[in-house]
Amino acid sequence: MDFTLTEAQQDLAALTRRIANDHVTPESLGPAGAGGFDRALWTALARAGVLDAALPSAVGGGGFGLLEQCSILIELGRAVAPVPYLPGIAAAAATLAEFGTPEQTERWLVPVLRGERVLAVALPDTGAPTGFTAERDDAGVRITGAQSAVPFGAFADGFLVQATSADGELVAVVDANDLTVSPQSAVDHADAALAEATDARASAVLPARAVPWLRARATAGLCAFQLGVLERAVELTAEYARERTQFGQPIGGFQAVRHRLADAHLDVEAVRLTLWQAAWRLTEREDAAEEVATAKYWAAEAGHRVAHTVVHVHGGVGIDVDHPVHRYFVAAKRTEFALGGATAHLRELGSQLA
Repeated sequence: MDFTLTEAQQDLAALTRRIANDHVTPESLGPAGAGGFDRALWTALARAGVLDAALPSAVGGGGFGLLEQCSILIELGRAVAPVPYLPGIAAAAATLAEFGTPEQTERWLVPVLRGERVLAVALPDTGAPTGFTAERDDAGVRITGAQSAVPFGAFADGFLVQATSADGELVAVVDANDLTVSPQSAVDHADAALAEATDARASAVLPARAVPWLRARATAGLCAFQLGVLERAVELTAEYARERTQFGQPIGGFQAVRHRLADAHLDVEAVRLTLWQAAWRLTEREDAAEEVATAKYWAAEAGHRVAHTVVHVHGGVGIDVDHPVHRYFVAAKRTEFALGGATAHLRELGSQLA
């Protein structure tokens, strides 16, 4: 196993960081609780070739894959960038590229890579029941059910839905116009949605083996985004500890603060190690169920500890919703529980080992 970043990973990460830093500012984000999708940044990423770079060349991509997607997601996490790269590209587009027919990729994938459309992914949390059921008839597949708090669902043109049928699990692509989509506020971003379906006609149905593929890559992508969030949050906190003085000296000189920051650094490195181990095995098409569960456990558990360390070291300003560090606290907590928290993935890991 080689954890050395490839030249493509480094170049895409640098490009993404530059674009994100140019676009994501306190002014562009607006007040706490506003927005949730920066279309200008999304368009800039599409024009720079970031959206299609990490997809197979057979579907018009740059010929790269999950490792490059994770490098991009780390940078988006560092900026807490409000764009649907994780659900739209790393999860949905990658799954369509792998399992979709030419007609399906032409309809759904090409507009997404151009930045013209947005795909969301409606997946149940690990260990939770599936929210949708699928029934086959002579005309195709009908979807019924609901999924709450679908990330970027409020802006989505289509949804990849995990559903349970008489033959087992499947992934269906459903046009947003065939669903009832109700925007929801998740923590401080108004980007989520409740997606409800009543006999909605699926425009595409992917095979059962697409389910673990989609879930594994969505989970790995979450871990990559969380790594970026935590990495930058610790950097900001260390800078604050050097500048903030108390009793005539920087608070970073106090033993308790040093220990908290040291523990946070170790947590970040644990997320980094487990993420790349899981991503590498997925890229090599090896069984990675244990590694993915381990990575998400650390992303959740370490995310909880680091998020609270950031707030505690910052003191009163750490809970100010207008302070930049609040964005990182919220992003870390939201990612902690997305697709299941630490306990759910620890149970999943136990099931895999048993």
